[in-house]
Amino acid sequence: MREDMSTMVCVKEEEEDPGEKLSQDEIISRTKQVIQGLEALKQEHHSIMEGLVGTLRCLKQEEEGVLVEEKSHMIQKSLEMLELGLSEAQVMMALSSHLSSVESEKQKLRAQVRRLCQENQWLRDELAGTQQKLQKSEQSVAQLEEEKKHLEFMNQLKKYDEDLSPSEEKECDSSKETLDDLFPDDQDDQAPGIQGPGLMVSAATPPPSQQGGYEIPARLRTLHNLVIQYASQGRYEVAVPLCKQALEDLEKTSGHETLKI
Repeated sequence: MREDMSTMVCVKEEEEDPGEKLSQDEIISRTKQVIQGLEALKQEHHSIMEGLVGTLRCLKQEEEGVLVEEKSHMIQKSLEMLELGLSEAQVMMALSSHLSSVESEKQKLRAQVRRLCQENQWLRDELAGTQQKLQKSEQSVAQLEEEKKHLEFMNQLKKYDEDLSPSEEKECDSSKETLDDLFPDDQDDQAPGIQGPGLMVSAATPPPSQQGGYEIPARLRTLHNLVIQYASQGRYEVAVPLCKQALEDLEKTSGHETLKI
């Protein structure tokens, strides 16, 4: 039986092609077959060893005892080699199992990396969209602030018109200059209170209330007072638009061709 098992193992080794590349599953399968063969040889050697020990006890002749003892040593050596082969096969099996678990863990980590990359890209897209919304919101806030300032200015102008009482208007009318002094013709000499091509009216020169039966509207007088106030403060960026507004109002009320413009 020992010769049959040895022959079977040798035949399997001869059938293997040295140049053939085996997969991991094929290596594991063949390793399991070798382990089974080695286990069978081990059991066979143990049974032979037990028979030799029993025979050695029964023999009385010295020569036959020496022969049986030599066979016993050979069997013991074969058993040690079988034990070594089994240990190496078990190490290969354990290593294969460990490599399989490592490969599985590597695949899991790769899947996590792909998922994290996708989440990172999604977060980048969300950040870009949020930044665009923030820029639009900041632009809207700036526009609303400008509109708020404009509305506050118009509200102050309206309150100024409403707070001007008839008695104050009458007193202002008695102390104002003529309309030609406020809006001089281009051919006339410039008055001492007006300088340059722009409308730079002196703070001490009030607008007239009437000229030749023409009465200046209350809004025009209000604009005149505001122009003087802002010009005295050095805020010409506000005074100049008010002057233009006064000229437009005067053109609407008196006509485009009038000499008062």
